[in-house]
Amino acid sequence: MVEQFNITLPELGRGFHLVTSYITAELGDLPEKGLVNIFLQHTSAALSLNENADPSVRDDFETIFNKLVKENDPDYTHTLEGSDDMPAHAKSSILGASVNIPVTKGRLGLGMWQGIYLCEFRNYGGPRRLVVTVYS
Repeated sequence: MVEQFNITLPELGRGFHLVTSYITAELGDLPEKGLVNIFLQHTSAALSLNENADPSVRDDFETIFNKLVKENDPDYTHTLEGSDDMPAHAKSSILGASVNIPVTKGRLGLGMWQGIYLCEFRNYGGPRRLVVTVYS
């Protein structure tokens, strides 16, 4: 069986945000075993699975990605939407727009230290839409 629904995350500002609780609050009952795909419908943000305990990890990710893909590069041609837009597209492509998580015993099969990140690369990205598909 396949179920699908939408979740809208609030505007969270630029940075790496732990959104596991937003998503699990909307999931409802999960099958005993299966798979959940979470797809982000945007091109200037991303999803990732990573550290769910120490918030300094999220700060360090922001630092790393800003060093990796710099703003205001004079070689960029896609500049009409602001200096953060083209770097946001590149960062989004590096991480990707979806994650797959196994369902085990009716719960997301995340590791003890794993959480779901919304990686917001725009200064003002707005609310972000997710399509969640549950396969059982």
